[in-house]
Amino acid sequence: MDAESNRHSPIGWRKSRFSADQGNCVEIASLSVSIAVRDSKDVNGPVLSISQGHWAQFLRHVRNS
Repeated sequence: MDAESNRHSPIGWRKSRFSADQGNCVEIASLSVSIAVRDSKDVNGPVLSISQGHWAQFLRHVRNS
């Protein structure tokens, strides 16, 4: 199942606790084989689907920067 077909289903979207009440955030959701990413200001907009391995690599890079 991909992020596009799940866009309106009740998946657990979440955003960073560091975002506070600011509107400039992305939300992520863990799907069975990927991570879905969307703009929190446009919840009906496009959804990016990233493999779990690439997401882990991205997080390692961000944390080490």
